[in-house]
Amino acid sequence: MQDRITTGAQSLQCPICEDHGLEPVGYNSARCPSCRAVISGPLLGTLIWISQLPDAVGRHACECGHPEMRLLPDGVYRCPACAAEVTPIPHPS
Repeated sequence: MQDRITTGAQSLQCPICEDHGLEPVGYNSARCPSCRAVISGPLLGTLIWISQLPDAVGRHACECGHPEMRLLPDGVYRCPACAAEVTPIPHPS
């Protein structure tokens, strides 16, 4: 489980302070260097599972200030904060 915390393009973000990435400590647990929260067990497993979902979070910020919109299966981006939806403009060939 420790490899899944730090491998890939980004490490898992702390769900408490959302300031830093989690660092593995011991077996099946991680600690945030900023707020010192310890995440372990089912919560850590769920975070890892969510981070491995394809297109779990989009790359587009919303006008309401929410940092990322979710990409829905029909190709529309939806903001989880204000429920705004945006249809991407296709690139010209």
